[in-house]
Amino acid sequence: MTLPNFAFFKDRIVPYSEAKVGVLTHTFNYGTGVFGGLRAYWNQDEKQLFLFKPYDHFRRFLESAKLLLMEFPYSESEIVQFTVDLLRKEKYQTDAYIRPIAYFADEIIGVRLHGLNPALSIVSIPFGQYVEDEEGIHVTVSSWRRVDDNMIPARGKIAGSYVNSAFIKTDAVRAGFDEAIVLNQDGHVAEGSAENFFIIRKGTICTPPVTDNILEGITRRTVMMLLREELGMEVVERPIDRTEVYLCEEAFFCGTGVQIAAITKVDHRPVGSGKLGPVTAKLRDVYFDVVRGRNEKYREMCVPVY
Repeated sequence: MTLPNFAFFKDRIVPYSEAKVGVLTHTFNYGTGVFGGLRAYWNQDEKQLFLFKPYDHFRRFLESAKLLLMEFPYSESEIVQFTVDLLRKEKYQTDAYIRPIAYFADEIIGVRLHGLNPALSIVSIPFGQYVEDEEGIHVTVSSWRRVDDNMIPARGKIAGSYVNSAFIKTDAVRAGFDEAIVLNQDGHVAEGSAENFFIIRKGTICTPPVTDNILEGITRRTVMMLLREELGMEVVERPIDRTEVYLCEEAFFCGTGVQIAAITKVDHRPVGSGKLGPVTAKLRDVYFDVVRGRNEKYREMCVPVY
């Protein structure tokens, strides 16, 4: 992976090599941090880099920080500006991924959330596809269960909880799959290792509700809106049983990293025809026009960097 040239660190942009923390830093030891992930898309025709929905991302980022009792003096608008300044410094003319992280900078021993000092850092890297084939991935149902809201809140991007995702992803890949579907404590489908999940069953689009221990995904909300406004299809939020996934006509993951990826096989069973389905294909076309600023109707979702 190409490392960044710069980082936002201690309230200013510095060379990436200077953005360092000590090995006793609280978040490094205990996972007591939160992170975000957003994309910037290069529009070759306009020679412009567009940040997609940054205000939504940083609103959720600050809400995640609130779950860990972190208080920052920054608004989401200020963090958006920090990010724009950082991307301008990097001078990207390609798609990029932005990773903000809020962490406790204290170098101490002792597990707690109170009486600590939060800090903010942001980095960015050139970034393409998260999975190799977004038009046809083979997934398995993981033996690991999704973290529960009364354990570690799944609706926030809390750093320590992603050990759960790491177990899920590594076991799936080592078993020969591209990704995994993970169930919650009730046995219903929650999401992927780091993606929200949708199926089309008997012509109805379904996705797990936010109360089923899923990340409250920004791409998920965008997809639901585009399905309604551009494809004329409503989404039903309801619990999804494991065996429904084996019987559905189409299934796909969505998220900032994975974007929109068609699931064409689950546990060696074909989903529908076993190929990219018509709804997912149309949705992908609409989505990529939107994020690159090519659809005037949704242009306000895209913040130009240059």
